[in-house]
Order: sequence, then C-alpha cells, then structure tokens
Amino acid sequence: MSLPNLTRDFTAHNGQLLDHSRPPAACSTPLACTIRTRVSRIRNRQHPRAAPARPAPTGPEALSSSSIPQPPSILANKSPPRTPAMADTYTEGPPPALAEVKKPKKKKVLLMGKSGSGKSSMRSIIFSNYIARDTRRLGATIDIDLSHVKFLGNLTLNLWDCGGQEAFMENYLSQQRVHVFSNVGVLIYVFDIESRDIDRDLATYVSIISALLQFSPQAKIYVLIHKMDLVVPAHRESVYDDRVRVVRQKTAEYANSIGYLSHQQQQQQADDNNDPSSPVQQPPQTGAFDITPFATSIWDQSLYKAWASIIHDLVPNLATIERNLANLGVAIEAEELLLFERTSFLAVSSWTSEEGQRNPTEDRLERMSNIMKHFKQTISRFTGTPRNAEQFVRMEHKAGTRFNLFILKFTTNTYLMVVLPPGEARFNAAMLNCQIAIEHFKFLDGPATMMAHSGAAGPA
Repeated sequence: MSLPNLTRDFTAHNGQLLDHSRPPAACSTPLACTIRTRVSRIRNRQHPRAAPARPAPTGPEALSSSSIPQPPSILANKSPPRTPAMADTYTEGPPPALAEVKKPKKKKVLLMGKSGSGKSSMRSIIFSNYIARDTRRLGATIDIDLSHVKFLGNLTLNLWDCGGQEAFMENYLSQQRVHVFSNVGVLIYVFDIESRDIDRDLATYVSIISALLQFSPQAKIYVLIHKMDLVVPAHRESVYDDRVRVVRQKTAEYANSIGYLSHQQQQQQADDNNDPSSPVQQPPQTGAFDITPFATSIWDQSLYKAWASIIHDLVPNLATIERNLANLGVAIEAEELLLFERTSFLAVSSWTSEEGQRNPTEDRLERMSNIMKHFKQTISRFTGTPRNAEQFVRMEHKAGTRFNLFILKFTTNTYLMVVLPPGEARFNAAMLNCQIAIEHFKFLDGPATMMAHSGAAGPA
C-alpha cells in the first residue's frame, strides 16, 4: 500500500484525526481581521453615529401603542450578541465548562520497609536515572525523604521514602501516625529476601497495615520481595512463592481479626450467600482489600515490571489513552505499540494486535523499558548531557524480513515505540501518521482538559 493511501485510510478511520480548521473566508489572515476590527472601533469613537429617528406609528399600530408600559420581551429564547474575537478566525473553541483545566493530581505513595531493604535504591533507579552500581553510594534514609515526582504532566507522585530503622518505625506508628498514613493512595512495602528475622519483619508489616486501614482504608497495597538476584536461579520461584504465601497469610489473619476480607474471600462469601445449600449465610463485609506481590531486583527488568504496574493504576485518563492508542495501532497496521514516560521510561500503556499476542516473550515490555533506560544513560555518559535531558528524538531498527521498529519523541512527556511488519512504505506511512496523531495525545502534557472535551475531539 502506498504512502498517500495509507495516510488517507488513517484519516478516514479516526474521522477527526487531521486538523482541517482554516480561517473563515471573510478574512484572509488573522492579522487582517484584527486590523479591520480596530479601524472600525476607532471610527466609531471619532464619529459616533446617531440613532435613526423612529417614525411615529400610524393606523392600527398607533392604537396598540399606549401610555401603558409594556412588559419586556423574554430574552431567554434569544441568543446573546456574539463579540468577534481573534480566536474566531481559527476554529470554534469548546464551551467554557468543558475548557476548564484540571489541577495536577497528587497521589501520596508510601515506600516502606526495613532499613537496608533497597527502597532508596529502586527509587533512585526509576526516578533519578541512577544505574544499579551507583546505588552503592546511597546512605541510609533519615526519617522521611519526601519528593514530588512529576509524571505525564498531569500526575504528581507525592513519594514518601520512609526510613526503616526501628526508631523511625515506632515514630511513624505513634506520634506521626495520622500525618504519615492519612490520604494514602498506594503503599509499597519492601521485604528483603535476605532478612534473617522474618517474624519481626512480618510483625512490623502488620503494624503498618493496621495504621493504613485505620486512616486510608481504600489504599492499594503492593508487596515487593526484593533482592531476588541473590537467590539461586533454580530456587527463585519456590522461595518467592513461600514468602508471598506467608505475607498473604499474615495479612488475612489480621484482616479477619478486624472484620476485613480480601477480594477473593469477599467473592467466595457472595457465592455462598447465593447458594441455597450453604449452611451459614452471613451479610457481606463492607471492607475489602488485597495485596499485589512482585519479585524485584535492581539488576534486571523485574523492577520496571513492578513500578510500571503501580504507576499504571495511578495514571489519570487511562481509558482515553488506551482507546486512542488502540485506534492508532489499527490505523497504521502495527503489531504492537508501547507508550513510555519520557524520564523514567516506565510503560504507561500498550496495545497489541492479534499477531503481536503470539510473541512468546511475555516480559518484553519491561525488557524494553530496561534497554531504553540504559541506552539513554549511555548517550548521557558519552555526550555529557544531563541524565534527565532529552537524549534522542527518534530511533529506527529494521530487522530485514522479520519486523521493523521505531521509537520517536511523541508528546512532551512521552516516547512511542511502534513495531510493524516488514515493508518500507508501511514504515514511512506509520511514522508520518504517528506524528499526525500527536494532537490526540496532547492531554498527556497536562494539566489535562476536561474529559468530555478530549473525548469529543478524540478518535471515534
């Protein structure tokens, strides 16, 4: 398929993808409209026009005009006079109610765990562009290290890296209990797989869960079993499963003691209540929570898998991102699309075609995050540019008859990776259409506009 035809198909598929707005025919340029408006205003000031005299009514009209005052006409059915503006020469804007701007959302994220478990190391790798070996220089966290991480422009992570020394933990659970555990969106608790005092670690974890459920019962809980690279590869899966089982057991024991149920238990209870043969039927519990575990290490891509999943649940407008990404993927006949955040290179969202789903490499998304993060750091090291700077605009890779791939700077805060079947015409057309589609992802740069407006302007 030729380049013009594929571009035309992309436009027809998404309806409003191309911007066809032009200045109206009355004014050839916006500047001409402005000059005409100003000249007419100056003339009106210098030579004000007198209102024309109204002729005296005669005949039947004179009879209807009496000295009795007439009630004013109802103006609700009439549209108010419209004042011309320079913006009118481009396109009609959204209604004021839809054009309101959302303030950046702040999500409070608690990062907790025993001292030395690796909390600050993973935070520095993900958000400060450290490489794994550089984290050895990091010291212990004193009290709370508070940082505001801007993510995608309209999401700010209020990240609380809490020191894990016993004195600090006791302070969090007593004097600072309300301050630390109020308004929490996510708790990330890190277990060191090398720890020799598992019972004490679990007791501290249960105390943290207790405070969290007291002040932020709707918070999501992620458990990271960290430093898995220190376990023999043949035993990693079994060691990880055993540790997760113990953590789930302790969590369930505490939850049941205070009347909370996990999501699985709540579903089971609902099934029992619907079963007439069930001997005991109890009213459903109002509280429910569960944990999401991950095995992580700073030396491989597992860290990116865990944090990408955490961030994925916090991203606002996620449904709009996924819908627009799916429309783009179908239009350019791609096998896979992957949207990265610019600084951390965490995968924000992805789309995969039926052909792409046959790929046997299940962890390819986090592998690409890890590869691109190291590629970006290598460019920074050899060019001398800051690690947080924009290191490249576009990267292409053509694997002969297997596939084509390119990664390009998409919006201000994102990169887009596109995997395509082989073919030069398809490759060039896809790159052109991705650049056109940027307009439909501008809300990622934030502050985000009202979703009703972005949904109306986005692809169908």
